[in-house]
Amino acid sequence: MASDSPPGDAALHGAALREAKLTLRRAVLARRDALAPGARAQAGASIVAGIAALPTFASARTVLLTLPFRSEWDTLPLVRQVLATGRTVAVPRVNATTRMLELHAIADLDRDVGTGHQGIPEPLAHCPAVAPGAIDWVLVPGVAFDRAGRRLGYGGGYYDRLLPLLASHAARIAGAFDLQIADRVPAGPHDVTVDAIVTPLETIVPPPRAIG
Repeated sequence: MASDSPPGDAALHGAALREAKLTLRRAVLARRDALAPGARAQAGASIVAGIAALPTFASARTVLLTLPFRSEWDTLPLVRQVLATGRTVAVPRVNATTRMLELHAIADLDRDVGTGHQGIPEPLAHCPAVAPGAIDWVLVPGVAFDRAGRRLGYGGGYYDRLLPLLASHAARIAGAFDLQIADRVPAGPHDVTVDAIVTPLETIVPPPRAIG
């Protein structure tokens, strides 16, 4: 378990909060990058199995998934599972001008996906748009998480801006290697939480968030 986040970070704000996030982000990414390919693949397969077993995933009709990048676990088996059942897979695309994520449906990984913002795999321009309100299950990426559901992202704030646009009942689920679970993730009032974190060893279910 990662333990780089400082105790008592609830009082942090401004530059101190940004520095605490940066410290934890660097430490966890270094450990994640150092995972051996075989260990990463085995752990990723366990994460996929855990997520696929979630009742919320099985019942969701329009699923927002990310595509794997760098040392992240491989989400492609989940994409293929959803497509095989005829459900809708939405994938985010970065709009660098508005600094927002735009959602588009993909039906074929080979035909519909290309290299996008900063080398991240994204849906191509021909893919139909999906309204945020149509999403009823979302895989929330992140660098680190804690048992309260707090999430440390990559620093762009894209998901902090996107998630409030989704239906409040849409399940927010994260997948993570066990080394990505921190004692406490430093967070500010704008930082969003997730409903569950699936790791190779466990499924962490934080206290329920308020749903309006």
